[in-house]
Amino acid sequence: MTAQPLNPAMAATFAPPVMEARRWIQDVTFPADRPLINVSQAAPVDSPPLALRQALALAAVGDPSAHLYGAVLGRDDLRAEIASQWSLAYGGSIRPAQVGITQGCNQAFCAVMATLAGAGDEVILPTPWYFNHKMWLDMQGVTTVPLATGPGLIPEPAAAERLITPRTRAIVLVSPNNPGGVEYPAETLAAFRDLARARGLALIVDETYRDFDSRHSGVNGGRPHDLFADPDWADSFIHLYSFSKAYRLTGHRVGAMIASEQRLAEVEKFLDTVAICPNQLGQIAALWGMQNLTQWVAGERAEILARRRAMTEGFGTLPGWKLLGCGAYFAYVEHPFAESSVDLARRLVHQASVLMLPGTMFQPMAAPEGHRQMRIAFANIDVPGIGELFRRLSMLAPG
Repeated sequence: MTAQPLNPAMAATFAPPVMEARRWIQDVTFPADRPLINVSQAAPVDSPPLALRQALALAAVGDPSAHLYGAVLGRDDLRAEIASQWSLAYGGSIRPAQVGITQGCNQAFCAVMATLAGAGDEVILPTPWYFNHKMWLDMQGVTTVPLATGPGLIPEPAAAERLITPRTRAIVLVSPNNPGGVEYPAETLAAFRDLARARGLALIVDETYRDFDSRHSGVNGGRPHDLFADPDWADSFIHLYSFSKAYRLTGHRVGAMIASEQRLAEVEKFLDTVAICPNQLGQIAALWGMQNLTQWVAGERAEILARRRAMTEGFGTLPGWKLLGCGAYFAYVEHPFAESSVDLARRLVHQASVLMLPGTMFQPMAAPEGHRQMRIAFANIDVPGIGELFRRLSMLAPG
């Protein structure tokens, strides 16, 4: 039998890392006194708060529009709310027409990148990178140009400038960072904006974890950057966001992008072809959350920051391990063992009942750093659970 054809760009990228890690525990029975600690994925596992679930139920029963096709770029009321709240939060001016709603932030990235780069073009990603960004670029035949960030995990604009070629189309930043956890300084983001503007590139900043930034305390709190305060922000800056983390809406798939109207007109072509419109119930939930859950989100942020402190303190007492970055949902660390991080990750499952992702999933295949690094997604373990994690790591024998 002749094999069916396969797009070589699709074949060239790797399997979804989280799904691969889940296969490591498929047939494993964990001891009753040592249940699995899963720090592999940065997604809330709890349901949205009861009031939000009740609002969703009311919409499902009483709002006919919740079950129909809607506008390709999203509901007008949600777009307007984002424009209003983000303008206040960032000290800038954003119009509803500059906001688009997507089926999650991953789709926002894919959609905007589809308008920017095609096969043979180049996009700069700092390393360690968010693996889904790399996967999408691979699948489109776009060359990913890695930008090493060094021990502090903060990318340097001067280093990025040396990587720009005539084929470069965009620079992508994630802050607070996935997988590194670090919060990029405002001056770093401004310098990247200036570089992108000077070289005619797009600067994409994924702020999926903005609600858990230690500098942010609600719409009237400290702002992590001033990019939107620039009256000409839309000429080079594109902002991405996810509602999954703040309101626990992972299954409803609601994300957003803020960009120029001209860019969104091109994005609309992609979205109409792929999904026609974003999930209506998810959009209703996101709007209700924005209008009613400010204090609740502040409590969630305080809890995440408490877990961040527990992670930082724990690594200060764990011999051999080195904390490279910590914030939002993640700690990114260097392990002390001779074995590769891939082998260590598999050993942790069986010897410590811990599932975490190896740094090889966040680095180029040839990068030696990935074999020394691990990502710990701590958002789904409380402070006592973090203490137990450190107890198990401290007892791990050399490989």
